Amino acid sequence: MAPTPPSADQVKQAVSDLADRTQSSQAWSSIFRPGSIFRKGYTDSPRNRSYVIMNSVLYHLHPVKVKRHAVKVSYTLCLGGLSFFLFILLTVTGIFLMFFYRPTASAAYADMETLRSAVTFGLLVRNMHRWGAHLMVLSVFLHMARVFYHGAYKSPREFNWVIGVILLTLTLLLSFTGYLLPWDQLALWAVTVGTNMMGFTPVFGDQVRFVLLGGVEIGSDTLLRWYVLHVLMLPFVTVIMMAIHFWRVRKDGGISGPL
Repeated sequence: MAPTPPSADQVKQAVSDLADRTQSSQAWSSIFRPGSIFRKGYTDSPRNRSYVIMNSVLYHLHPVKVKRHAVKVSYTLCLGGLSFFLFILLTVTGIFLMFFYRPTASAAYADMETLRSAVTFGLLVRNMHRWGAHLMVLSVFLHMARVFYHGAYKSPREFNWVIGVILLTLTLLLSFTGYLLPWDQLALWAVTVGTNMMGFTPVFGDQVRFVLLGGVEIGSDTLLRWYVLHVLMLPFVTVIMMAIHFWRVRKDGGISGPL
């Protein structure tokens, strides 16, 4: 005799019991804090709404209240968000390119050619990385211009303006260090001009040039050092500065108002 299949009500009850046991378990309670919408017995109240905001990383990135002018595209032009999006895009595409690139004088240019001709979507990802870098320089510059035009660098936002200037400098350095990595004639002459300019730094210019070149002249050590700067040191500092920048925007009262 074939077993009788469970009815729809029985299946619904079984799923409900499983959900109750899961939400009552210690593991579930350790993951979702009190006030979370995923906790058992959640009720819609002002207190629990505050808990949802405070206990969520995603929700906490945005303030509870937003000024009316801050949501107008015509005011901010979304330049700050666009700059952050381009940084994420460059990070993702850069990690992809790192799988097919070796920072040595004998292999760098060949790897770029292989990436262009033999790697699936290699040319597309490289162009996304290249043009994304150009657009990020442009968007950060325009973002700074917009902030200056609207007077958002004034009290109490002077410190955050300084952080923005540092981020603009880091963006330019990231673009310049990435320019060297193909190790072609353009890259060689660019690093020659750049390191010669840095060599005229007062007092310790020769030491700065020696550190950036990894010796007295351009070679494999130069490529390796600029590669480390491009993929590790500068992005690390940039992420820290961006975190401080976002935090100060919130603490300084959000996006500044119109003139």
